[in-house]
Amino acid sequence: MHSVNRVTRLFLCSIIACLICLTTFESFAQTKFKVIAFYTARNDQAHISFVHEANKWFPEMARKYNFSYDSTNDWNNLNATFLANYKVVLFLDTRPDDPAQREAFKKYMENGGAWMGFHFSGFALTPSDFPQNWDWYHNEFLGSGSYVSNTWRPTSAVLRVEQPDNVITKGLPVTFKSSPNEWYRWSNDLRKNPDITILLSIDSTSFPLGTGPKQHEIWHNGYYPVVWTNKKYKMVYMNMGHNDIDYEHKTNKELSFTFANETQNQLIINSLLWLGGN
Repeated sequence: MHSVNRVTRLFLCSIIACLICLTTFESFAQTKFKVIAFYTARNDQAHISFVHEANKWFPEMARKYNFSYDSTNDWNNLNATFLANYKVVLFLDTRPDDPAQREAFKKYMENGGAWMGFHFSGFALTPSDFPQNWDWYHNEFLGSGSYVSNTWRPTSAVLRVEQPDNVITKGLPVTFKSSPNEWYRWSNDLRKNPDITILLSIDSTSFPLGTGPKQHEIWHNGYYPVVWTNKKYKMVYMNMGHNDIDYEHKTNKELSFTFANETQNQLIINSLLWLGGN
């Protein structure tokens, strides 16, 4: 009788231990790393459209790839205490302007934080509402300097993978067609910066790129990096993030979506999983 009870107790203990392990594993699997996205969603309907799209798409990916995703439009959260809760920071459509927020982000990155920025988060033009008044961010961290010009209308481009063996681009085709986007040109030549690794650029088969109506909004040649990382930091910048909007007929109807492209989506997920440490 005692022997039976002992076996029963051992069996029950084993079951309980397994349940604890499974619960712990499930908890771990659901929170491999935490992502926080900062956004404004106030400037330009195309950027607002992208932000809303991103805040629907990333939670879906979080469930699929087992990370957590939070978002906030309160840039006061860009402080050391808040950031300590997150492995990866996203800037969906702009950058901080408050000096204390900028310093907190700089220290976060210098102390091993990870970051992904999209499209307008790299914008800086003097004079404008977003002047180039943050040298560390635009010249050292991004390396791109100021915005110079862009294509118009938003159009798809053929993108070329520059570093096929990089973990971010691994498995991608050598070239692929992007979602429609407004493409930026920068004041700094990133090829001359030894800290910058250009991952994707616009392939020459894209030209002419843009439809105008202004002729300078149509690119016919040149070298244009669109995705890169900085060896000094764990970061990825992506120039994508500007949906096509029906401005001409004043309907503001969304004509394209950034996340409607599976190959481009894989690039983004590869980047995020690398930033999260996987």
